[in-house]
Amino acid sequence: MPFPIDVKYIIEAEEELGLEFPPLFKEKMIEENGGEAQTEDDDWNLYPFFDKSDRKRISRTCNHIILETKQVKEWGNFPLNAIAIGGNGCGDQLILLPSKNDKILDDIVYFWCHETGKIQKVAENIQELIEE
Repeated sequence: MPFPIDVKYIIEAEEELGLEFPPLFKEKMIEENGGEAQTEDDDWNLYPFFDKSDRKRISRTCNHIILETKQVKEWGNFPLNAIAIGGNGCGDQLILLPSKNDKILDDIVYFWCHETGKIQKVAENIQELIEE
């Protein structure tokens, strides 16, 4: 179950990654750290930011964005500059890529196929995937 997060944990993740998340993504995660998203072809679980505020939140956020990104980078065909923000349970990932400024992630959400390594745009921003 998603829950709000203190912005300081998002800032910690940005500092560790050396990247800034897009404002709409941060707003969504501050309100609901994690959750679900839908694309035309699949349902996705969004990875949370690691919340160290108490034991329960540590447990609920242990599959956080940084850890999941590190794990998929080991697969070999994951884009080096991508950040994994969600998975479908089958290996495929929703990802964000840096904009022209390599330190800021773009709003556009992409689908990364773990079998082929191909990337496909699925939304202009995270809001398009969570609106009901």
